[in-house]
Amino acid sequence: MLEDDLLQSEMLAIWLRDAGHDVHCFPDARDFMRIVARESFDFFLLDSVLPELSGQDVLEWLRKDRNNDAPVVFVTARDAEEDVVAALNGGADDYIVKPLRHRELLARVEAVTRRGRTVGGEPLIEVGPYRFDLAHKQAQMDGLPLDLTEKEFDLAAFLFRNIGRLVSRGHLLEAVWGRNPMVATRTVDTHISRVRTKLELRPERGFRLAPAYNFGYRLERMEAEAGEDLATPD
Repeated sequence: MLEDDLLQSEMLAIWLRDAGHDVHCFPDARDFMRIVARESFDFFLLDSVLPELSGQDVLEWLRKDRNNDAPVVFVTARDAEEDVVAALNGGADDYIVKPLRHRELLARVEAVTRRGRTVGGEPLIEVGPYRFDLAHKQAQMDGLPLDLTEKEFDLAAFLFRNIGRLVSRGHLLEAVWGRNPMVATRTVDTHISRVRTKLELRPERGFRLAPAYNFGYRLERMEAEAGEDLATPD
């Protein structure tokens, strides 16, 4: 974790350690880069505003100079669209806007570190009222079969395997349609709309399939927000 605010760093470290993570805290970008250059980590939590290099600079170093593809959650006090899009386009897997919330932080970390982010893998996905049989490409909701096309099934299964994680349109295209230059990103939007309708992905059903600026989509499982702890922003 790269965070120059020591009080916030300590709070986040407690949250993450209580959730079973080993945490290494760095208040300085140079020290962080020196250690990361010789050690491996499962994921990174990067603050956007730092005394020397920015979080965006560190993110670019990780992705381009080190070719490090470990998941990155970008933490920012800036919620302007251009700042968020810059982080995502720079290689961040997700972002959280301060003030940070305990359960949200842990949920986002869990989402980006979850393994097996392609449609293949385990033969069965069961989340709430939804069941996806990957071997036979059959989907059910509340025990009843869903009438999905092959691509709708693949897209829905991918979203449920990455529940809580922000995924770009490009990532969705590659995962569901493969590296096909003839498929337009608008195809993703069309299929997202169909999946949302057929699976009834609405807050009153306990799920939300929401767009994120001009970047992509996130499937979220709705939970009560009351009583969550807040970390003080910079």
